[in-house]
Amino acid sequence: MKGLVCAAVIMLAAVCTVAAAPPGERGPEANRSDREDAAILRDAVRQVNTYTRLTVFDAITIAVQSGVVTLTGDVTAPYKKQQIARRVERVDGMVELQNQINVLPVSQDDDELRYRIAASIYGNPSFWEYAALANPPIHIIVAHGHVTLVGVVRTDVERVLARSLASVFGVRSITNNLKTEAEIRAMGPV
Repeated sequence: MKGLVCAAVIMLAAVCTVAAAPPGERGPEANRSDREDAAILRDAVRQVNTYTRLTVFDAITIAVQSGVVTLTGDVTAPYKKQQIARRVERVDGMVELQNQINVLPVSQDDDELRYRIAASIYGNPSFWEYAALANPPIHIIVAHGHVTLVGVVRTDVERVLARSLASVFGVRSITNNLKTEAEIRAMGPV
């Protein structure tokens, strides 16, 4: 019997989906566990979203299954990985924490790329509204000149525009993992 798999992309949205077994075959214990996992996910997302040292150059994903919380994603400094894990460990009901967050390599070239891409995207009038948010929704992950965009935008046009704006001098490759709000809604609520 497989239970609920909950995942959240931090600063984006919290999403829960049911894996494999249909509801009728899962029994009452699974429903109780599903609700617990959803509550754990919401609390873990809150812990990470209120961590003030995360920037648009970091991206964290949280998954919860049967009380086991798995943190993945990328951060720009080792202390962020440790502090995020300590914050999430405070969540009630969690059985185990698996911290698989990747610490990005230290590189002046990557830092320069991050700032140039952020200025290109958030300096564009199409994204000024996003830039004004406390947690801007487009995250820019750079490792050895390879760029990954993650987050949520309103439309496909914004997704394509963000990718185009990220094509600054020095970028070796771009992976566009931006989702639209419609795609997030289609995944279902927590």
